[in-house]
Amino acid sequence: MRIGLYPGTFDPITLGHVDIIRRAAALVDRLVIGVAINRDKGPLFSLEERVMMIEDECAALSEETGTEIVAHPFENLLIDCARDVGAQIIVRGLRAVADFEYEYQMVGMNRVLDSSVETVFLMAEARHQAIASKLVKEIARLDGDVSKFVTAPVHQKLLSKLGKA
Repeated sequence: MRIGLYPGTFDPITLGHVDIIRRAAALVDRLVIGVAINRDKGPLFSLEERVMMIEDECAALSEETGTEIVAHPFENLLIDCARDVGAQIIVRGLRAVADFEYEYQMVGMNRVLDSSVETVFLMAEARHQAIASKLVKEIARLDGDVSKFVTAPVHQKLLSKLGKA
């Protein structure tokens, strides 16, 4: 069984994330969405809320693709998380050239830590490449329309969380 790990904070999950998940599901039999706890980022949504949003957003996608998609919280090294879930592949999404420089360093470090785990980069569709959770939250905080960046259920949760629903 081919297992992939797609890590991130997913605060909140965006259409860009969903696009990468859909593409990654075509490459593996089981896709683990690694939900980083990352207390330093001070997420808007709790870990439980982020996991629930991922599970809700991926249920139909899992059925549609035939790939098992599960959310898995983690707070350890990414490479250790990959080992914990039995992943042979780490999936990373790239939006811009600036992402590549950081990701390139991460791949190098992860290869030294465990050369048996490959990293695969996927580009989101062009219409989703500029989407970043951080920007989505900022736009929503300032009463901008983020409905083009997240699904309707996530949009409602975001507005509710910000006291705007």
